[in-house]
Amino acid sequence: MISISTLYCGNALSSHDLRYGSGAGRPGPVTVFNCTMRCNLRCRHCYSSNPIAGGELTTQEAETLIDELAGLGTPVILFSGGEPVMRQDLGELMAYAAGHGIRSTISTNGTLITPAIARQFADIGVGYVGISIDGLKRTHDAFRHKVGSFEQALSGIANCQAEGLKVGLRMTLTAYNVNEIGGVFDLMAQRGIPRICFYHLVYTGRGSDIRDADLPAPRRREAIDLILDRTAASHRGGRPVEVLTVDNHCDGPYLYMRLLREDPHRAEQALALLKANGGNASGVRLVCVKSNGDVYPDQFWQTQLLGNIRVRPFSRIWNDPDNRLLADLRRRPRPLVGPRCSKCKWLAVCNGNFRARAEATTGVWGDDPACYLTDQEIGLTQPATRQPAATPTE
Repeated sequence: MISISTLYCGNALSSHDLRYGSGAGRPGPVTVFNCTMRCNLRCRHCYSSNPIAGGELTTQEAETLIDELAGLGTPVILFSGGEPVMRQDLGELMAYAAGHGIRSTISTNGTLITPAIARQFADIGVGYVGISIDGLKRTHDAFRHKVGSFEQALSGIANCQAEGLKVGLRMTLTAYNVNEIGGVFDLMAQRGIPRICFYHLVYTGRGSDIRDADLPAPRRREAIDLILDRTAASHRGGRPVEVLTVDNHCDGPYLYMRLLREDPHRAEQALALLKANGGNASGVRLVCVKSNGDVYPDQFWQTQLLGNIRVRPFSRIWNDPDNRLLADLRRRPRPLVGPRCSKCKWLAVCNGNFRARAEATTGVWGDDPACYLTDQEIGLTQPATRQPAATPTE
């Protein structure tokens, strides 16, 4: 994740320490727990649409996982899906995590969050509820394949707000909705929503079926510039919203280079934070556990199975010294990246970007096709130099 609010606007908001802290504190991986594959919608970009073998973990099995995560020092569990609210023991599992000192957050489509469910979340102490809004009403409903899902999601947001829960939006950028970024910022202002994560499309699950709707480099740069502009405007207007981009770590160098033109001193501060963060954390500080106990380096990388917690305890899977993939992911500088990545001057900041997207196009250790930086910006070519004016002859 790239925090626009912290890096570009200079405001350290709630997730600053987790993302850009000194490394002290809880050392375990942030864990995405896809606690169920059931869902009431059928979204165009869903990464969890692939069938999986085996039934859902029982309550006891899920609690054993939470015990293991607590022992490793995991700071946050993101309960996702499918639609996590469809899992009947969701509240019980989040309360169990809280009892072990782990912060619970939720990724949901919001349509099933009634006042009673929002109240339960508040009583448990859920730290954050992220609700997907992929554009304004017509676009969102088409994206989610359900008329009325936009209004239902807004009702879920309102129910969370009524209980004092921190709630934010999640929007995946595609050709279908990129023109509605400004409208979504307006919606946030109208509804008093303090946070949004803009996701870059990953070619996994149904997301692989809409690869052609991914943004080309020029359009992606325009979108990031607009996000930067609207975030800065909100901060200048006295409304310091928390804005992040997700799944494309070249957003960091791009932000730095823009900031370098505008405010060199703060640009260097941002670069220091980007270096401290270290870029892509799949299999390093991030892990995914599916509803059947399968473990993956992140929630999108479903081709690289690390193990199953019904076969081996999570701690043994995570700390397996013989797992070559984990060893390669955790080695710095990363030894295996594509020809363009390996020569990029931002490799230590980006860490090779997103492997799931690379694997879908150029191979596991290939270049991520979503990198939109130019050869000049990554140091492969030198900027053109101006020739001195010719001396006039007499």
